[in-house]
Amino acid sequence: MTPEGADGAPGQSADNPFPVRGVAIRVAGWIDRLGAVWVEGQIAQLTLRPNSNTAFITLRDPAADMSLSLTCPRGLVVNAPVKMSEGTQVIVYGKPSFYTGRGTFSLRVSEIRAVGIGELLARIERLRRLLDAEGLFDPRLKRPIPFLPDTIGLITGRASAAEHDIMAVASGRWPAVRFAVRHTVVQGPNAVPQIVDALRALDADRDVDVIVLARGGGSVEDLLPFSDETLCREIARCTTPVVSAIGHEPDNPLCDLVADLRAATPTDAAKRIVPDTAAEQALITELRRRSARALRNWVNREAHVVSQLRSRPVMSRPLAAIDARTDEIGRARAAVRRDIARLLRVESDRVGHLSARLTTLGPAATLARGYAVVQTVPDAGDPRILGSVADAPAGTRLRVRVADGAITATSEGGQ
Repeated sequence: MTPEGADGAPGQSADNPFPVRGVAIRVAGWIDRLGAVWVEGQIAQLTLRPNSNTAFITLRDPAADMSLSLTCPRGLVVNAPVKMSEGTQVIVYGKPSFYTGRGTFSLRVSEIRAVGIGELLARIERLRRLLDAEGLFDPRLKRPIPFLPDTIGLITGRASAAEHDIMAVASGRWPAVRFAVRHTVVQGPNAVPQIVDALRALDADRDVDVIVLARGGGSVEDLLPFSDETLCREIARCTTPVVSAIGHEPDNPLCDLVADLRAATPTDAAKRIVPDTAAEQALITELRRRSARALRNWVNREAHVVSQLRSRPVMSRPLAAIDARTDEIGRARAAVRRDIARLLRVESDRVGHLSARLTTLGPAATLARGYAVVQTVPDAGDPRILGSVADAPAGTRLRVRVADGAITATSEGGQ
């Protein structure tokens, strides 16, 4: 039985470890089986040693904090059609390799191509169409800029003219404004990661009302970070309004289209974000004057309306209509009294005539002329008028009523 079989597979236990050379040789073998690849990035560091035929390059991803180590023949860099320097955008063709002596990984490059301006602009145009199709440029997604920001987040280069212009103009227009400044590089391979980190920090700060991304112009190559896809998407994700003030004409980096507001220059950004104290005070004064004039005109107009209403007869002499009707009411009352009195007299005369007639025709008048009313008085029941001699035989009690009273009598029979 072999030692490997006795103690298990090499490298799988502490009793049978790999030696360093064993691991290095195996890793080199695995990596050597990888094919050659094309890689794009920015040159972050270029080292040409005087006594060496090998050039050492650090290739950095513009959108992430990642890099690769490259080695290539010295002549590939020196004799390149375009001068190779830090910040140059390149496309390289190489094969991954692992150096067992130092235990390092690198890409052995056999071809380097500098990315030309035309190709860069074409890539930016393709990215612009992609972002536009995704709706990142939609005006409906633009966040409104606050009228009077309390704190302005500023991302710019250290001691740059853009920083000085924005702070000077904004403070001159509104002295109470405050700034939260984040200094970053604004060109080269490290620009995008630093700007993205600054954006995230300012967007998370609740005191920041608006974020300004400022740079004082530059060439197309210098402005490449501001057309980076990672930066554009980070601007779109911000909840705080973002103002792009790159200061370039006539080309527009893509961050101008994604930002909530595009300013032509840093100075223009300060003017559009912060209101002018003097202008606002003048506007307030003018509005107060106009409102006072409008109020006076309204009061005068309403006073004239009230004066017209008061000058009308119904308002100036409210009792005139009543006074005018007083005589008419007096005459009507006199006529009513006269008519009532006349009616009472007529009715009184008619009642008197009827009373006289009733008296004349009544039984009392007849009795007064000597007539009498004779009634029989039975032992039980009510008296009855005597209408016949036969009704009063001898001994019948009688009641005789005359004009001034009544007497009783007894019947002696008929004759």
